[in-house]
Amino acid sequence: MGTAERRETTDGGPPAQAETRVGAGAATAVAARRGARAQAPDRDKSAEEYQERARYRPLWVEEPADRRRLPDPVRTSAVRAVIIIAITLIQAMVALLSTLAGSWLAFPMVLSSVVSTVVATWGALDVWVTRQVWNQRNGVVSMPSSTARALRRERRRARRQERAADRAKERIRRRGGAGQLSHS
Repeated sequence: MGTAERRETTDGGPPAQAETRVGAGAATAVAARRGARAQAPDRDKSAEEYQERARYRPLWVEEPADRRRLPDPVRTSAVRAVIIIAITLIQAMVALLSTLAGSWLAFPMVLSSVVSTVVATWGALDVWVTRQVWNQRNGVVSMPSSTARALRRERRRARRQERAADRAKERIRRRGGAGQLSHS
């Protein structure tokens, strides 16, 4: 027995049926059941429609992303920075509460909070520097003075020279070595 895939129509009408490769038997069976339900006077039609819609409603709707995904090195440093900053905030809160409570733990926590603040600042700067380096190396900055553009130009020039040298060697090989002074 075939299966049918349900799709909701855009105008808010009843869901449309899409037949699968197995056959049209399932679609007619579903339509027959739906027709039998519609003719049954003892059922509440709105409650049944609500349950039917709730059963086949997607969990989420895909929307196009506004921005591109961060490059892997930048994302890694951003995750690292967020974890460090979260730990720093927890340490600062523990230091504050232990100071207010007059605990012996207050002094070590204040010192570690100061050190963690320096490390968290480094983490945030690391994200910024990593992003700038990635942009320069991979040519996201589209200015004529971009480092990445100059590197690509140099690589293209080197490839052209290499291909020209290969063609010259192949040409010499086809001539049988004529014009060579040595066998190097």
